[in-house]
Amino acid sequence: MYIEIALIAVGLSMDAFAVSVSNGMAISNLRLRDALRFGLFFGFFQALMPLLGWLAGSLFSTYIISIDHWIAFGLLAYIGGKMIRDSRESDEPCGCTHVRILIILSIATSIDALAAGITFAFMPINILVSILIIGSITFALCTLGALLGKQIGSKVGRHAQTVGGAVLILMGIKILIEHLFF
Repeated sequence: MYIEIALIAVGLSMDAFAVSVSNGMAISNLRLRDALRFGLFFGFFQALMPLLGWLAGSLFSTYIISIDHWIAFGLLAYIGGKMIRDSRESDEPCGCTHVRILIILSIATSIDALAAGITFAFMPINILVSILIIGSITFALCTLGALLGKQIGSKVGRHAQTVGGAVLILMGIKILIEHLFF
């Protein structure tokens, strides 16, 4: 069962990984500490959301599932638009390492994990081990993603923040389309 949880964790963390890569691209002076911060925030929320979903069980599932894609789309579009706007207004990178921004991005990319947690309530699993696996895998992937983004960003140069913002908006649109049409 833990192999399946690890595979679920990789799937759930892909949105957060993509956001970490785009943020790594956008921050010209990204340090290891910043990359670890991305991993910590995304890993924490990817672990917290399944736990909350598991606790809520099916009580709120119909409400969450019906709007989760709109919430994720709105948050990602807002942050992506802010990154693009900031890239045009100044040479300074946006505050993508600020706690407020990281919390918004972490929530936006972990809403699907909340829905997954609801399904965990109906499965014979150890929820604590499961969320540790999910959080650890997300932490590792997002830390590496931010460092990878830094390497890509140094090659893309000044337009990295615009590209990163566009990636976030496209991620939001992808989430919206997947939930509305598939």
